[in-house]
Amino acid sequence: MKKLFITLAILLTTLSGLSCYANDSKIEVIPTMKSESLAPNRVWVGTFQIVWNEFVANIVKRPIEFVNYKSQMAKDLNRKDFKKSDISENAYYTKYGYMTPQTKAEIEDSIAKKFNETSDILDLFSWTKNSKNTIIYAMLKKDFKFLEAFDKLTPQYFGKNTKTEVEYFGINEDSDAKLYKNVEVMFYNSNEDFAVKLFTKDNDVVMLYRTNDDKTFDKYYSDMRRKSQFYFKNRKFEKEDKLKVPNINLYQKTSFPELEGRPIKGSDYIIDATIETIDFKMDNEGVKLKSEAAIIAKCSLVPPSRGRSFLFTDNFVLFLAEKGKRTPYYAMKVSDIDAINKTGKK
Repeated sequence: MKKLFITLAILLTTLSGLSCYANDSKIEVIPTMKSESLAPNRVWVGTFQIVWNEFVANIVKRPIEFVNYKSQMAKDLNRKDFKKSDISENAYYTKYGYMTPQTKAEIEDSIAKKFNETSDILDLFSWTKNSKNTIIYAMLKKDFKFLEAFDKLTPQYFGKNTKTEVEYFGINEDSDAKLYKNVEVMFYNSNEDFAVKLFTKDNDVVMLYRTNDDKTFDKYYSDMRRKSQFYFKNRKFEKEDKLKVPNINLYQKTSFPELEGRPIKGSDYIIDATIETIDFKMDNEGVKLKSEAAIIAKCSLVPPSRGRSFLFTDNFVLFLAEKGKRTPYYAMKVSDIDAINKTGKK
């Protein structure tokens, strides 16, 4: 898969659902395209999946299952529905190693050289010279322009129950015809069921799908492609057509507690912490996406015994008691053995 398809589903529920969520601004970051969510706004990016895949392949070396706990999230991640091969190598960076200052410096130097970026998450963790904790880290970065910058349109409301106007871009009756090449119609079944592709100067395609359905992302994507496959009408954007898309400016940071603190079957590890960030912007000129993710893993086993030393060579207390009796009949606190021994009878 040579193209990164950023699927932005403009998701509106039924009319009753709209009124229910009218004042709910919750945004949920989900770990996989198959993950279910009740959030009215939800987002997925492949960065944490890359980290999970690296953890499985290089550290645990088997699909991750937890001791005495069945995790649907882990099961979905183990499917590896998104892999590094699904995105260009120049769009991601990944690294794993002990959480030492040297590892941190290597990650910082690498993302600076590859993306001209700094990390939003590395300073959140503890880095020590002799650390035995392991970090699995990834950054995904995309920055691309549309073939032609779209027109900025008049701000207006989004949805039926919002009170704040938002900025839009697109094409209207006054737009230059050169903008038409930016757009391909995937299908248009009604004014509530349609999808378009927006082309860019790079190898990326933005797909926008208007629907009232409430499904997981993988089902949205499957439905959109199926409807496009069976659409045999005009796919060209023409003068009578209109396009209006809202500007988007999103930043989210999340963790996945379901995966944390549980011993992993067949390994010495537990996942101590998880994190993923998403910084996404889209306007009339193009798209910028920066995402980081990390898993912090630590050894879950107690170090093997090296033999215990019962050396009463310093302060200690001595008791004498008869077998079966609850109370001793003699007690002694010893802190200066020389002073005590000097009192002994010869």
